[in-house]
Amino acid sequence: MEPHINPHISRRYNTELEEIRTRVLHMGGLVEQQIIDAMAALVKGDSVLGDEVIKNDYKVNNMDVTIDEECNQIIARRQPTASDLRLVMAVVKTITDLERIGDEAEKIGRMAVRLAAEERPKDGYVEVQSLGNHVRQMVHDALDAFARLDMSAAVRVAREDRQVDKEYDGLMRQMITFMMEDPRTISRVLNVIWAMRALERIGDHARNICEYVIYLVKGKDVRHTSLEQIETEILGATDSRPL
Repeated sequence: MEPHINPHISRRYNTELEEIRTRVLHMGGLVEQQIIDAMAALVKGDSVLGDEVIKNDYKVNNMDVTIDEECNQIIARRQPTASDLRLVMAVVKTITDLERIGDEAEKIGRMAVRLAAEERPKDGYVEVQSLGNHVRQMVHDALDAFARLDMSAAVRVAREDRQVDKEYDGLMRQMITFMMEDPRTISRVLNVIWAMRALERIGDHARNICEYVIYLVKGKDVRHTSLEQIETEILGATDSRPL
């Protein structure tokens, strides 16, 4: 970890900066719980829990608005420069992705409600559950990297998005096979596919958060940059391995 938030003469300023970081982590915890509940509703066929996920999305949206407003106030009052400005900008970008993760969790909740009314497969959506566990862990680890300003951890989490994409592609082929073999499953499988797509998008947003961690620590925008370039140019290839 590279310490990145320097103390200021104004204690209040220090507090404001720490508070917005803490609020981001609280928002992340809420979003992570939304993913957990949405997947539980899907796997168990629990329409009540699915409805709860849908209703709770407003909490994520409210936190997004609140933190964004706090960032605007810091910019207006403090006119931050250098690392402080990067922190504020990284927070604004991170909460945007967290809000979108919340939206994807809400979609899974909606699919769970629909699927609860249909016949459940014998495997209980075990493959989809595995994908869900994977992306939830990505979100958790991305937030941990943000909390610790750990660039190496951020790159490790970003790598996981490739594995998530592979899992998603494999599941898609499986779903298509199901529909071809038994057209009666088409309605149910389409809802499962929408849930899978939401999970794949959550993985993308978790990777985005990792990119903001690198921006925050190094001041370099690595969006649209390959992992190989990040490892070579940012980490000096010290943690590089074949991908």
